[in-house]
Amino acid sequence: MSHSPQGVSATEIRQQSMQQTETQITAIQPPETAQRKVIHIDCDCFFAAVEMRENPALRELPIAIGGESDRRGVIATCNYPARTFGVRSAMATAQAKKLCPQLVLLPGRMALYRDVSQQLMVILQDYALQLEQVSVDEAYLEIASQENATEVARQIRERVRNELGITVSAGIAPNKFLAKIASDWNKPDGQWAVKPHQVDEFVAALPVGKIPGIGPAMEKKLALYKLQTCADIRRWPLTELVRTFGRMGAVLYERSRGIDHRLLNLERPRKSVSVECTFAEDLAGEEHCLAQLPQLLARWHERVERAGWPAEALAPFVKVKFADFTQTTMADSHEQASEQGFARLLKLALQRENKAVRLLGIGGRTPEIDRNQLTLF
Repeated sequence: MSHSPQGVSATEIRQQSMQQTETQITAIQPPETAQRKVIHIDCDCFFAAVEMRENPALRELPIAIGGESDRRGVIATCNYPARTFGVRSAMATAQAKKLCPQLVLLPGRMALYRDVSQQLMVILQDYALQLEQVSVDEAYLEIASQENATEVARQIRERVRNELGITVSAGIAPNKFLAKIASDWNKPDGQWAVKPHQVDEFVAALPVGKIPGIGPAMEKKLALYKLQTCADIRRWPLTELVRTFGRMGAVLYERSRGIDHRLLNLERPRKSVSVECTFAEDLAGEEHCLAQLPQLLARWHERVERAGWPAEALAPFVKVKFADFTQTTMADSHEQASEQGFARLLKLALQRENKAVRLLGIGGRTPEIDRNQLTLF
């Protein structure tokens, strides 16, 4: 049994511990150096834009890329004419067709999209001191402080339009957080700059949902505390934000003030391998779900082998999406990535909801991701 130092109460020790934590949180904020210039490039309805480039007759029609409705398909992206009907990414294809009966559904050509993406990154590399590709249609680039970022963004947009036949929108700001928000400010085929002297006013009015990492559930939780804008968050001291929201409290404190010291991530190592399957008919009951595991496991092993990872070294997780589109994930860093291990996780995940299942997924994360995490039960 450990004992408190003589003359020091347990309460005082807890207070000292909290003070140390607050000091550590403050210490992670490095001093400002030379003013950064970050540009976020985001393609406008990328997959659909490529398809319209390949077939100009589609330009005035509402089109979407996704799976067929009779196969439980989901919309990957759609063009702006389709969006006027309420169609959006991640929507079930069946629902999209109800909103827009004349919707032209295309299956998607990933090889073509990857090729256009590579051409886009080559263009961006011509302007970037550093380049971080976030996805097939999105990237950050940092340019020299003496360059005119507004002009660079304009040149990039012009080159992409002329050379690739698609359009991109650009956000310009002193950091990644603000640049990403700015790129969405004047879509499509536009750009927006948040200059250093505009940061405070620009950020204050932002809804909390604009902060990356704040999903619908977290947004509702913040609303319970009457935190709806970044200006609302600023009224809370750092200690209260951390005490109430944990690690996310420190993020809220910084982002609500427009602070983001993250550097561009020049290397994005793969951290997980997963597979999933959406079923033509909902699965009812644990037995039917477990019967899908062997097929999922076979596909997963193929991907793990291609990645060159030992399956036995990965920490497994399962994903379940129910018929009402709610979903849950179950993981255990101490479980084996075997059929028995995945089965145990799947059973536990299914116990959370008594609903039919439309999608099952399994995967494994690298040990570096999970060695400091607790079992998620």
